[in-house]
Formats: sequence, C-alpha cells, structure tokens
Amino acid sequence: MITFLIGVAILVGGYFTYGKFIEKIFGPDDRKTPALSNPDGVDRMVLPHWKNTLIQLLNIAGIGPVIGVILGIKFGAIVFILLPIGNVLGGAVHDYFSGMVSIRNNGANVPALAQKFLGKGPAKLVMLLIAVALIFVGAVFTNTPAALVNTPILVGNNVSPQLFWIAVVLIFVYYFLSTFFPIDKIIGRIYPVFGGLLIIASVAIFIGIVPNLACLDNISITNLASNFTQHPTGQPVFPMLFVTIACGIISGFHSTQSPIVARTEKTEKTGRQTFYGMMILEGLIGMIWAAGGMFIYKQMPELISGASGVKVLSQLVSTVIPFQAVSVVVVIGVIILAITSGDTSLRSLRLIIAELLDFDQKSAKNRLLLTIPIFGICAILIFWSNMSPEGFNILWNYFSWSNQVMAVCSLCVTVVYLRSKKKNYLVALLPCMFMIFIVSAYILWVSPTNLKGAPVGFGLPYNTALALATMCSIAIGFLLCTRGKALTKMKNFDADLWDFSKDPEQKKK
Repeated sequence: MITFLIGVAILVGGYFTYGKFIEKIFGPDDRKTPALSNPDGVDRMVLPHWKNTLIQLLNIAGIGPVIGVILGIKFGAIVFILLPIGNVLGGAVHDYFSGMVSIRNNGANVPALAQKFLGKGPAKLVMLLIAVALIFVGAVFTNTPAALVNTPILVGNNVSPQLFWIAVVLIFVYYFLSTFFPIDKIIGRIYPVFGGLLIIASVAIFIGIVPNLACLDNISITNLASNFTQHPTGQPVFPMLFVTIACGIISGFHSTQSPIVARTEKTEKTGRQTFYGMMILEGLIGMIWAAGGMFIYKQMPELISGASGVKVLSQLVSTVIPFQAVSVVVVIGVIILAITSGDTSLRSLRLIIAELLDFDQKSAKNRLLLTIPIFGICAILIFWSNMSPEGFNILWNYFSWSNQVMAVCSLCVTVVYLRSKKKNYLVALLPCMFMIFIVSAYILWVSPTNLKGAPVGFGLPYNTALALATMCSIAIGFLLCTRGKALTKMKNFDADLWDFSKDPEQKKK
C-alpha cells in the first residue's frame, strides 16, 4: 500500500512542480490561438475551457489506463513507481508540447509539424507510421468496447456473438458521425455527459478498492533487482512494461488528440491544465485500476495466467462493487473511455490527411471523400481480427507498439522545436531517447519464439536487441540535436509561425 500511495503523491506533486517547470520553458503568452486567428466553424472554434479539458481527458483516456494497467500490474509493485515517474517526466511532457506547439502553429498535426521541423523525408515516414497506428486505434477501440457490452454485467445471460457484432456496428456508425460532422455538433455536446459517467465510474472503483489497499504489494528495498522479475510468464520490464501500459505512462496516440483541442483553446495560458494536467489525471485513473488489478489477481490467481483483460475487468467490478446498478455504471464508464478515444482517432486521421493534401474540410463532400476510405480500411481490420482467437491479440500487440512509435514521432518534433528556440530541450530529448530505445528493443526482440502469442518482429536475442536499441537511440538523439541547431541558423525560420501561404484568409490578416 505504501508504494501505491507514494506513486499517487508523485503524480499530484509532479503537476504542481515539474508541470510548472515545463510551462515556464515553453512560455505561454497572450498571442491569438487558432480558434481566434483562423476559425473555420468545423475544427477551429472557441470552446469553453472546462469543456476543452473534459474533451482532452476523454480523448486520451482510452482503454489503455484500464485494460492496459490491469494487464501491466502483472509486472508487480514496480508499476506503482514507474507509472507515475514516466507520466510526470515523459507522458505529461509529451502531451503538453504536443498541444502547445500545435497551438503556435495554427493547430497543425504531428505529420505537418514533422515536415516543418524534421524535413520532408522524415515527415513522410511519420505520416505513414501515424496513419497505420490510428487505424489500429480505431479497430482496437471498436472491438474492446463491443466486447465489454457483451458481458454478463450488462446483458446477463444474453451474451452472444450476435450481440457483439451488433455493438460493433453501432459503435462504428457513431465513429463515422463523429469523424464527419463539425466538432461542436457531436463531440462538444455529448462529452460533458460522458465525462460525468467517467468520473462516477472512477470514483466508484476507487471506493470499492479502498478497504483492500492493505493487500497491495510494495517494492522491495533490500533486493531491488527482484522488482523487475515479477511477471508470471517472465516478460522483461524493458521493453514490455512500457508497451503494455502505454496510456498511463506515455502514449503517442495523445499527440494526435492534443491538436484537436489546440484548435479550440481560447488562450495558451490554460495549456498546463488542459494538456499536462489531464495526462496526470489519466495517470491517477491508471493507478486506481492497477490497484484493482493487483487485488483481483490475489483473490483469483487463476485469472493471472490466461484471462483476457475484459474478463479480468468484469470480475474486478463485480467483486469490489456490491451494487448491480453501480457495476453497470462503472462498465459503461469504461466503455465510454474506449469510444471517446476511438472516435477522435479516426477524426484525427481525417484531419492529418486533409492537412497534408491541402484538402479543404469545410465542404461536406470533401470530408466524405476522406472519411469513407478510412472507415473501409478500419472495417476490414476489425473483421479480420475477429476471425480467429489470436487475431485480436496480434492486433493489440501491433497497436501497443505503434502507439509508442507515435510518441517517438511527437517527441522528435518537440526536441527540434525546443532546440531551434534555444530552450531547454533536454526535458524532451531524454524521454524521446528512452522511447526510441523501447520501441527499437521491442521490434528487434519480439517474436512468437521469444514471447508466446506475440506478433512477428526480428526475434533477436534479448541482450543483442537492447544493445542495438541503445545505439539507435543515441544516433537519432544526435541527429535531432543537429537538426535543431541547424534551424537556429536558417534565415526566416520561425518555430512559432506557421506557413500561411496556402491559407489566403490568414495571409490577408
């Protein structure tokens, strides 16, 4: 229990200390935000600050800080320390700069920012990686909430494959509507209701586990090495923990969501609350579910070996919450977590493609031309992943890895941005190099041979994979610093000024 409480203290204290430090480095001021300087009535418009923070939280707090941490707590009590430290020093920093650099650049998404700060060649790779990752997000966040709908807590004895597919279709239709229509028509109106359910669900599960906090494990001080060898199947903490618990520690998906809210913020000065603060809050949600996961594994050890995250979640809720009505609300809240990330993932992909193609999105016809092929590809992936028992597991693994690759892309942009402005770029460089190490080590090591049920990677020996990943991290870190330094010497380059040559209305201003 002590380790858990220390972790919570790190998160709360980190917001008021390191969060302010990060804000000071960026230096928010009174300049006009995209919602004021370049409104379009579809994606760029002023929304109330309270609504922006709520939208940001629901956008980023997907199924990861619930299902991810329930699976991740198998690594042991070390999660209660690594999650908050990674969140404060990495994830919240990542989310803050993803939003603030976008605000300074007309609400641009990561691929467009990559073209400005990294160059056209790297930007094409970034675009490809993020497009693939967002399709994975849309597919995973359709499958998972549909599976949660099809559980005894919600439907009793009516669990069936047919119900699962009905839920898939309904969720997919909602995703289409939220991707196609202006942000204030769907997302801006229903998110306050969703936010209320999310808060109720999180509070309920916390109240349910409070009497059981004493059973939570603590890290070992006398034998530190033992803290890293707790996983029942022997999975290594590096890189597996940081891929399994993506959303609670650091998640690249958030970098695709922050620009959505960056386009609706009225002032830069609320950025720490909106971007840094909501990631801290997601970390707290993750800590609650991690504690719940550890409790239920102690009560039902048989779940730790082969049960799916959805099944463990269902058992946890029904065990710690004695009231059926409250259990239903909690499960609905978790479903909402997934849906409110899945909808904006596909919306983000539409915006990214439109931005890079200079394809105006005020026209409903133009939005439709991008929305239909995106959803066609996603539908094929959903269908394939449900054709075999291993299909979804493979999809989840690739989704988890590609999610962290997105984090690398966004952090690379942040490093170059800060270096080009001659500011303290180490706050982004260190987490960036660490995540390069994680994603490199994962794809170099992982394979069905090295890890049962894992997707296809290079399958190298573990130590070899770590060594190559370290070299890759150092090399890319060096290149980023070199690029940032070069931009400081480039004439007419302004890190905070977007190229409005393609925007006649803004050019006139």
